[in-house]
Amino acid sequence: MAKKSMIAREKKRERLVAKYAAKRAELKEIANDESKPMEERFKARLKLAKLPRNSSATRLHNRCQLTGRPHAYYRKLKISRIALRELGSAGQIPGMVKSSW
Repeated sequence: MAKKSMIAREKKRERLVAKYAAKRAELKEIANDESKPMEERFKARLKLAKLPRNSSATRLHNRCQLTGRPHAYYRKLKISRIALRELGSAGQIPGMVKSSW
């Protein structure tokens, strides 16, 4: 059951990243602009820190859509190697044939 909750948690992070992307970009631009006064840049950094932690794109992790497994992940298929093997063995992936597994 923990795997399903990890998938849900990752989907929540994706929603937060999409929701706050523009605001984060705007604040980062202000914070990194050398022509702005130091106080204004510092205020932008504080506002950036107040945003939800999970709204940062670096918090996203590639996970298998079926099992939630974070390792051995195929980006094109969005599933892990283990899920790919199980689906291939069951004949559920078109064009994939079982080879001495």
